Amino acid sequence: MSTDRMPAGNPSTVTTAAEAAALFRRPPDRHIAAGAVAGAGKVAVRTVGTGPDVLFVHGWPVTGATYRTLLPHLAPHVTCHVIDLVGAGSSEYDDSTPLSVDGHIAAVRRVVDEFGLDDVAVVGHDSGGMIVRHALAGDERVRAMVLIDTEQPSGLSWRFKAFLAGRHLPGYGRALGWLVGRPRLRRLPLVLGGAFDDNALLDGEFDEFFLRPISTNPTGRKAAIRLLDSFDTAHVYALAEVHRRIDVPVHLVWGEHDPFFPVAAARDMVGTFPDARLTVIEGASLFSHEERPAAVAEAILPTLT
Repeated sequence: MSTDRMPAGNPSTVTTAAEAAALFRRPPDRHIAAGAVAGAGKVAVRTVGTGPDVLFVHGWPVTGATYRTLLPHLAPHVTCHVIDLVGAGSSEYDDSTPLSVDGHIAAVRRVVDEFGLDDVAVVGHDSGGMIVRHALAGDERVRAMVLIDTEQPSGLSWRFKAFLAGRHLPGYGRALGWLVGRPRLRRLPLVLGGAFDDNALLDGEFDEFFLRPISTNPTGRKAAIRLLDSFDTAHVYALAEVHRRIDVPVHLVWGEHDPFFPVAAARDMVGTFPDARLTVIEGASLFSHEERPAAVAEAILPTLT
């Protein structure tokens, strides 16, 4: 077992949104090697709270900090292990580190192994929700899954396809960085407009934690585009089969106005699991957990505990 192994039950916690945000401005508690071979990079881990173990996995192009508004509502009840996947946030990587969805799937399994978690609930948002399903379907250590605004086996929306369409064009990374770095332009529907019901939430901490690294940091921008380049739609269309292997309770949480993963398809997805339910969050979109954290926490706590 790695010396990075950390037992469950870290008593530290956060009680306010400001404390939670500050957590992600500090170095992580530890790093865990993402693979068994040298050069695979290291996943960053932060742990807060007390109670049953819960692993939080983020999507693209954000980091574990996307859960900052949710943590104050959950940390008094569960131990929250929040990771930054390789290529994001406080993870360790360089230009030679391989970045792919398959690599992230393997890394999530490795984190569960290294932590020695044998009774864990998992929360995944956006592509993080797809990653945890592929990584942990049928894993007897998992007691429940919460999937927030994530890929659906019915396929990809036009908004998602629009991001994928440009990924191989010359200069796409620089163009994306330029667009998201400008408040007016990032509100456009073909950029990030609609990711929140309130587009003002694309500024402030969301800009600080997720957009600024893409717009001002060439290394961060390159990593984000490399991961986007690796995206294989086969992972999406395989989800129906993956769902049949997930025999623990699954709670789907959806922003009612999500244009990237439409709620109508989420309703259809419920029946693809042996045991699933759906909660629709009013007045929210793709980042429903950031926009309406109290409502999301109230919905998912019974599943997590």
